[in-house]
This record gives sequence, C-alpha cells and structure tokens, in this order.
Amino acid sequence: MILIDPPSVPARGRWWSHLVSDTSHEELHAFAERLGIPRVAFDRDHYDLPADHYEAALAAGAVAVSPKELVARLARAGLRRAKYAVRPRRLAPGDTVRVVAPSGPARPDRVAAGVEVLESWGLRVQLADGVGRGGPLRYLAASDEQRAADLQQAWCDPEVAAVWATRGGYGAQRLLDLVDIPVMAAAAPRLLVGYSDVTALHRAIGTRLGVASLHGPGVAALGELSADARARLRETVMAGAGTELGGSWLVPAQEEVSGPLVGGNLAVLAGSIGTPEAGSARGSIALLEDVNEPPYRIDRLLTQLVRSGWMRGVRAVVCGDFTRCGEPALVEDVLRDRLGALGVPVLVGLPIGHGVDNAPVLLGARAEVRVDGTVRVGGLR
Repeated sequence: MILIDPPSVPARGRWWSHLVSDTSHEELHAFAERLGIPRVAFDRDHYDLPADHYEAALAAGAVAVSPKELVARLARAGLRRAKYAVRPRRLAPGDTVRVVAPSGPARPDRVAAGVEVLESWGLRVQLADGVGRGGPLRYLAASDEQRAADLQQAWCDPEVAAVWATRGGYGAQRLLDLVDIPVMAAAAPRLLVGYSDVTALHRAIGTRLGVASLHGPGVAALGELSADARARLRETVMAGAGTELGGSWLVPAQEEVSGPLVGGNLAVLAGSIGTPEAGSARGSIALLEDVNEPPYRIDRLLTQLVRSGWMRGVRAVVCGDFTRCGEPALVEDVLRDRLGALGVPVLVGLPIGHGVDNAPVLLGARAEVRVDGTVRVGGLR
C-alpha cells in the first residue's frame, strides 16, 4: 500500500511530505513514476514530496497516515532504512566464505592463491558452482542464470558468513533482475566483498537490502597484495577495524563533513542511472575510482552523474585511484572541472581501487572527511 504523511517538514522554503510503500520499493517507484516524481527524490526508503503534490498523491491512491504510523508500518514491513546501513559482523576463524564469480572469469591459479590466503586466516572457503565454469560470452564467468543462482544461494545460506567475489570485469548488472530481492532481504545480513564491476552488487545490497558491504580486493587478487595491504585487509574483515586514509585536496574542506560512504567504480555508477539500484549520493560521501578510462570519458561519466541528479545533495567527494586513465594531471583537471562546481569538499589520491594497495572501505558505514585531508570510515561490528 502507498502511504503519505501530511506536509509537515520544512526545508528549502517549502513544506514536504514523505511518500512510502509498506509492500515494496518497486511498488513505490512505479507509483512515483506515474505521478512524474523523479527518482532522485528517493531517499533510502521514501520519496520527499512537496506540499503542492500532496493532493495529487491522494487522488492517485495514496493513503494518508500520521508520520508516526508511516514509520511504524515501514518498520513492520522490513522496509525502514536507517541513514547508515546495517553493518555485518566481522569474520572469525572457522567461518565459511563462499567465493562467487558475478562478473568476468578469473584465472584458476589466481583464485587458488587467494583461497590459500583466506584459509591461512582460519576461514573455510567454498567455491560456488559457477566459478571457473565459463559462460556463453567469453567475458562472463558463467551464464547469467548460474551466476545469479550462485549469488542468491550464497547470500541466503545460513552457514555462509561472507560472499567474496573473484574479480570484477563485467556482468554483475546482468544479475540484478534475476535474483529474488525479497528472499535475499529476509536472510540475515552478511559480508559482501569485491570492487570494480561488483559496484553494481554493492549498490543493490545497500539500496535494496540496507546492508553495508566491503569495497576491497577480489579473491583472485589476494595472493598478489603486498604484505602490508594483506595485513590491513585481514584487520578489516577479521577484527572489524575501520579505515583511515590520506589524500590531497582539490577543493578543501572548511570543517569536518560526515555521512554514509556510497559509490565505487565511476563507470558502473554512471551505467546504473535509471535503475532501481542507482539511489543517489544525497547526504552522503561519494567514493569514485576507475581504470582504463581516458580523461574525456571520465568527463562524460562525471557529467552523467551530475546531470542525472545523482550528485545532488552530496556532502563530499573522495576519489581513489584512476589507474591507466592517462596523464594524472589531466585527470585531476577533469575532476576539478566537473566536481568543483558542486560546492563541496573534493579529495583525491586515496589508495582505493585498481592501484597497488586497494585499501578496503565499508560502503554504507559512517565516513568522516577531515580538514587535514584524511578520511575515516567505520568498520564491521
């Protein structure tokens, strides 16, 4: 059922209502689309609706309820999304990790080396059926159906504590219409680890399940990490340690800024615009990184995020590695040109992404951007 509370929240010189569904976000998005409400007005679990749209929403079938009842019905339906995502628990020796291949194929020797690393931490490792199988298209690890089934089975298996991707590449977006989101939402939160193309899964887990996930190296990269990077990753997943990193200012912060960390791979984020998983960076700290994208394409991708409204209301932007993306100074010029007009702090040079270290950070957790150019991101519980 679509619910709406009376216009009672003042902001930006207007009064606002909250429009929600106590059935599903899909029902809510469809209703909003019929009313002509843009997706960028969606914030975690509701649409912000200006007062002059209130009567139109009622005429279209929304049911008027009090703000208290609206929140209570969202909570009872399991659709209430807090500002910060639910943090999965840290791993412990004896926990089971299911390795999945949601995107491209990985070399078996690299996967085996990564499995050895995880087992050396005392973890039990299982390979999903689709790992190493091969797909109908050579850039996919297995068929869409196999990869989607592997992901859902791993997420819903009560014996699995973490779902760890082999690598990125391409293909994760193709799974999102094949998995059963309500079934996955009913399962207990657990850890998802990966980066690059896995950004598509991070967005789905964050926006549709309300669960934090770890942007970090895939299993196929674990054997190639430096000793320091491997130790930092172990502290993150086994001890629940947060992450603190330093960068360089493009647009300095005048005071500390905080909010949930969202984002990941720039190309995947731009490619998600218009989908149910896109969400937005409103009220958040946006993380961006990429690989093999020349400066003009970085410009195009950033322009898409800005023009679509995804960046509207962002509190700060932190940029990781832009690996093999051309002349670094030109890349910084593009970032400054496209992001500087947002009027928020912009920090670059964080060792996150396709560089050597790829420091792990928990998407959905609280991030603090400090005036000294450091970023602190909360850890697992």
